[in-house]
Amino acid sequence: MHMLVVDDEVDIANMLAEYFRMEGYEVTTAHSGAEALAAASAESALDIILLDVNMPGMDGFEVCRRLREHVSCPIIFLTARVEDVDQLDGFAAGADDYVLKPFSLEVLGRRVAAHMAREGRARGGKSGNAARFFSELTIDYAQRLVEVHGANGGRQPYEADDSITAAVDLTKLEFDIIALLSKRPGQVFDRDAIYERVWGWDAAGDPSQVREHIRRIRNKLAAAGVAEDPIATVWGVGYKWVAK
Repeated sequence: MHMLVVDDEVDIANMLAEYFRMEGYEVTTAHSGAEALAAASAESALDIILLDVNMPGMDGFEVCRRLREHVSCPIIFLTARVEDVDQLDGFAAGADDYVLKPFSLEVLGRRVAAHMAREGRARGGKSGNAARFFSELTIDYAQRLVEVHGANGGRQPYEADDSITAAVDLTKLEFDIIALLSKRPGQVFDRDAIYERVWGWDAAGDPSQVREHIRRIRNKLAAAGVAEDPIATVWGVGYKWVAK
């Protein structure tokens, strides 16, 4: 079982990782919301997530909301907040359970085991490697969906709301180009390579079509509210994915 432990307090994250590794889990640790999203974008699927609520920047509630639409595994909040409103916020964000700090490792271990034992939860639904999470974008490869986070919905930039999500209307070829590039961030693909992998080895056409499709992708992402172009042009060579 692969567990993700997210806590900005390194000592707590390391303590939890050591305990659950002794219990037979493969454990990945993260210390911020951005690191958590990056870990959830990795190739190895996640089976359960322990997520601290109080983190600087992107808090646990926001991380949970970003993950929940694309990851079906149980998410357990670790928090010192005891107010009812916080619990309601957490469950609304998609959490499965709460464990209050300070907690007993043995009790937490039993809670985790109980969630893992629920039939259909540990292995059902979408796995962690079905999506990748970037600061402005979520790409769900199973649903063939690209979402923009913080889209301003046509308002002025100063009115942008981070909670607003917009889906980008892409053609099949446009999504396939995004999927090819985003699964291999930093790798440069020339037009011929993109054309062969997306259109097919035996396609009867011209690789120059790639340039026009990249232009359309950029326009659609910008119209949806993406501030930084995720596709960089490497002049004289091709294109690469640069979104963080």
